Amino acid sequence: MFINALGFYVPSERVPNEHFLELNGLTSEWIEQRTGILTRSKAGEGEDAHTMGIAAVKNALENLPYDPQEIDLIVSASYSPLDTVATLAHVVQREYNMTEAKAVYVSSACSSLVNGMEIIEGYFAMGKATKALLVCSEHNTYYSNPSDPKAGHLWGDAAVAFIVSKEKVAETNPRILDIYTRGLGHIGKGPEGVSLRPKDTGITMPDGRDVFMHACKYMVDALEHLTDRNDLKLDDLTYIICHQANKRIVANVAHQLKREEGTFLNNITELGNTGSASTGLVMAQKFDMFKPGDLVGLCVFGGGYSSGGLLVKF
Repeated sequence: MFINALGFYVPSERVPNEHFLELNGLTSEWIEQRTGILTRSKAGEGEDAHTMGIAAVKNALENLPYDPQEIDLIVSASYSPLDTVATLAHVVQREYNMTEAKAVYVSSACSSLVNGMEIIEGYFAMGKATKALLVCSEHNTYYSNPSDPKAGHLWGDAAVAFIVSKEKVAETNPRILDIYTRGLGHIGKGPEGVSLRPKDTGITMPDGRDVFMHACKYMVDALEHLTDRNDLKLDDLTYIICHQANKRIVANVAHQLKREEGTFLNNITELGNTGSASTGLVMAQKFDMFKPGDLVGLCVFGGGYSSGGLLVKF
C-alpha cells in the first residue's frame, strides 16, 4: 500500500488551560504537569465532524496526482461522529462526486484510524478496490463535559485524510509496510475504562490510571510486533508517533524503548487529545520533514480497549 496524498484540518480556536479552573478546579500548572497540554483545538460555530472531514479531504485532494473519480473506496473512521447513518464517508462521496466508491464507517475508539487502514488493506487484498480514501474526523468537544475533572480538559477537535493505493503511483509515495491491530477488551478495565454514551454521559474516563498503564504497555507491544514481523529492530525507526492522549505516556514509551524523546513527534501540547485522528494528524503536519529512507512507526491505544500501529517507509 502506498500513500498518494495527505490532508488535514485543525480548527483555529484554542482553549487554554486557564479556561478549566472555574469549571473543574484544575489549575493550568496541574493540567500541564499531568498531560503536557497547554491548549486544545475546538471546532467553531458552524463546524462539526462532517465539515472538518470535508476540509481535510479537500486539503488532500490538492496534492492528488490523479482524478478523485478513480477512488473506489471511502472509509470514515471516528468514535465521535456527527451522524452514524449519514456517515462522513457518504457525505464526502456526495461532496466530491466519487460515484464509483464504496462507503464504509468504522469505529474502534482511538484505534479507529489504524483499523480503517486495515479495512482498506483487506479490500485491496480481495481485489475489491485499488484506490481508497480514509478520512478520520473527531469532534470530541461536542461530546465532552469540560466540568469533568477526570477528563473534561483533555479533548481537542481535528480531522485527517489519507489517500492510498494498492500500487505505487509516484516514485515519492511513502509505503505502508505493515498494519497491526488488536482488540483488548479483556484486559484491565476494558470497556469500563473509557466510554462515550451520547444520550447519557458523553465522553468519560473514570479510571485514567488504568488507561495510562495499558496504553504504555500495548503501544510498545504494537511497535514490537510491527518491527519483528518485518525483520527490523525498534532502533531502525527514524521517528515514532504515539497516540496523542497524554505526553507522559509518550515519555514512558520513550523510556521503555531507551530512545531520545526528540525522535517522538507530537502535537498534544497545542491541540490536546484529538482522538483517533491524532497520529495521522501528526504525520500530515510533519510530512515535509520526512526524508527518503525514513522509517516511521505509528502506535495507538483506544478505549474499550484496543491497540495497533502502522509502519511507514518514506
